[in-house]
Amino acid sequence: MKKSIYSILRGTFLISDDSFKNWRVILFISGLAIIMIASAHSADKKVFEISRLNNEVKEMRSAFVDGRSKLMRLKMESTIVKKVEEKGLEISKNPPKKIKIKTQD
Repeated sequence: MKKSIYSILRGTFLISDDSFKNWRVILFISGLAIIMIASAHSADKKVFEISRLNNEVKEMRSAFVDGRSKLMRLKMESTIVKKVEEKGLEISKNPPKKIKIKTQD
């Protein structure tokens, strides 16, 4: 046991005659570690992108609701009457009449 720990600390297991097996294992583990780190970075990037898009959706939804409420206020009859009075027009006292046109065949 003492000898194996000493060989690991000195690095003799990497330069001995049967070190090819050790190098393969070390390279395999290193490759797996690189793949795992890349996968974690990719997942973090996707989480940040999802968070950014959710915030953007919330902002757009609030802008839509704000625009819709402004439109509803502009469509109210009292608002239209005020805008028309500024231009010098008045509301008609007589209700509108429907005009019917008869077509000739």
